[in-house]
Amino acid sequence: MKVSLNNASAEWMLRIFLALTYLYSGFDLFRHPTSWHWAVSSLRDVVEMPIRSLGIDAYLRFQGASEILFATVFLSWFLPRRIVMWVALLTALEMAGILALGRIDQQTFRDFGILGAALALSILTRQHASSREQTSTT
Repeated sequence: MKVSLNNASAEWMLRIFLALTYLYSGFDLFRHPTSWHWAVSSLRDVVEMPIRSLGIDAYLRFQGASEILFATVFLSWFLPRRIVMWVALLTALEMAGILALGRIDQQTFRDFGILGAALALSILTRQHASSREQTSTT
């Protein structure tokens, strides 16, 4: 499949805006974990109890650091697209988990959009990586 400028532009729009989302939430999770306790308490007990045993603030700080790392990957133009694809898939898994294991309310319904953006980005980066492999083997 040939990657066009339109696909590249769509990929970068997704990468930039997912990164901005993760930078905002990641820094806030890391700096103000108590402001995010609502997110843990809205999870099902099977998920909430292990988080509580680790310590909610420690877990949320780790989550924040992970989101900052994901944002960095999305913005790193020099990384292979396969890495971006895997982080996009992890993002999609995270959002699907939040939606499946938590309550859908005024905050979490937005995760449907992030889930869709992450899936779209994983498809675009996979297509680009596949097209590069095909052209390098011919």
